[in-house]
Amino acid sequence: MIKKIKIELLYFLIILIVLALLQHQDLLTSPLKRIDLMREKENYLHPLLWTSIVYSAIGVLRLAIKSIFYLKNRNKS
Repeated sequence: MIKKIKIELLYFLIILIVLALLQHQDLLTSPLKRIDLMREKENYLHPLLWTSIVYSAIGVLRLAIKSIFYLKNRNKS
């Protein structure tokens, strides 16, 4: 159970990093400037909100694929 939670947290962090780099290319050149801008605007939660939305969408997709494979393999038996 703990291993599964760690894997899901890793997925969440990977999605967070990828989305941050896709939306804010300046993170690679001047990350401190981007953090200062975030602090000035006080929008700390928007990265977590976007990541949660994408993680949920991917989760629904994973669940649908898992269900399809389950039904496909059940019919073979």
